[in-house]
Amino acid sequence: QVQLVESGGGLVQAGGSLRLSCAPSGRVFSIGAMGWYRQVSGKQRELVAGITSGGSTNYADSVKGRFTISRDNAKNAMNLQMNSLKPEDTAVYYCNADIRYYGWSSNVNYWGRGTQVTVSS
Repeated sequence: QVQLVESGGGLVQAGGSLRLSCAPSGRVFSIGAMGWYRQVSGKQRELVAGITSGGSTNYADSVKGRFTISRDNAKNAMNLQMNSLKPEDTAVYYCNADIRYYGWSSNVNYWGRGTQVTVSS
C-alpha cells in the first residue's frame, strides 16, 4: 500500500521552530512535484509551499521568509523548516507528491495523513 509518511509536528510556542518531513514508502522510481498544504477545521486546505523535481520553490505569502521547503532526491524525502512560528500557523499539515513506482507508466498524486502543528501564544 502506498503511503506518504509525515513526521515532525507538535506543540511549540510562538516564535519557535519545527521541522516537518515526508517520504513515500516502497520502491519509488521517481517523484515529481511535492508540496506541503495545511488545513484548519472548517476551512479549505491551502498550499503552504511547493517544490518541483528541479528544485524550484513557491510559497504562500503568509509564510514567505519564515518557512523553507527542501527535498532530498536521493532519499525521496521532502522537508519543511518552519521558523518564527505564529499562532495562525496552527493547522494540520499535509504532504502531497506525484509519485511513480517501478512498473508504473505515470505519476500518481498522493496525500499524507497529516500532522498537527499547534503554536501557542
